[in-house]
Amino acid sequence: MPKHNGAVIEEIVRTRIVRLDAIVQGVGAGLLIGLGIFIATNWLVVKGGNPVGPHLSLLGQYFIGYRVSFIGSLVGFGYGFLIGFIGGYAVAQIYNRIVDWRLRPP
Repeated sequence: MPKHNGAVIEEIVRTRIVRLDAIVQGVGAGLLIGLGIFIATNWLVVKGGNPVGPHLSLLGQYFIGYRVSFIGSLVGFGYGFLIGFIGGYAVAQIYNRIVDWRLRPP
């Protein structure tokens, strides 16, 4: 039984829409996490106090070179972008593999 034109278009749209672009997902997640660390660090630097950001400074245990300072916010942005990119890329790849597996013909 041949498919009519609407079913063919629906199948094309369905198979094209459900896949994620892993690079875009990685860049988006990386920017979100990197900017989050950058803004939080600079917010505490501007706010000041003694000591400045004791809780956020614990990121220095994981991110080599990170401090609650302007330079540290740039270092934190770099680490946050890297971690976010890897996480976002991995999630998109896993999602796409699951979609391929589910759309596989029986």
